[in-house]
Amino acid sequence: MNRRDSLKALGLTAISTTVLLEACKQPETKTPEVVAPKEETATEAGREQWEIDRDKRLKAETYFNKHEMATITVLADIIIPKDNVSGSASDAKVPEFIEFIVKDIPEHKTPMRGGLKWLDVYCFNKFGKSFIDASATQQISIIDEIAYPKKAKPEVQAGVTFFNRMRSLTASGFYTTEIGVKDIGYAGNAPNQWTGVPEDVLKQYGMQNVKI
Repeated sequence: MNRRDSLKALGLTAISTTVLLEACKQPETKTPEVVAPKEETATEAGREQWEIDRDKRLKAETYFNKHEMATITVLADIIIPKDNVSGSASDAKVPEFIEFIVKDIPEHKTPMRGGLKWLDVYCFNKFGKSFIDASATQQISIIDEIAYPKKAKPEVQAGVTFFNRMRSLTASGFYTTEIGVKDIGYAGNAPNQWTGVPEDVLKQYGMQNVKI
């Protein structure tokens, strides 16, 4: 899957979580100076103490189990694989980003877990194994069925809904990291260096021999 296409996925939203909800039904002698431990405080630019405390709490929690995280990692790297420009989604720690996001925005929890369950059930029915245990060819064959909404068959709509969300989260996570920013060549604001009027412009106005 072309990572540049993933940028378009940032505009994608989940169609509905109803189908995935169904899928979820199937876990000196001087007095020694006392230095206080360094802590994150609300003096951090633009952050309130409650925000810092909340982030620390969320990071300490675990939502996805090992199997689910392994599946998310495989999917993320299928969506944004490593190439000669930059690393893969997992190199940019996108799976960890997704784990944090579902805790930060709880409405992602059920659709993501339900989608992962759907993927395993579908893969098991088709190949007799879970998605992460399937071969790369088998994995891609399933992704090809759910990655293109307009071409997908009705019976895989739950997978389409899940993959739309997965793709959106992967692209959001990747393109907000250093690896992702470099991947699209974004340089940000940079000071200009004035080297004078370009020679061709001076020549155009007959000023090439004029000292400025």
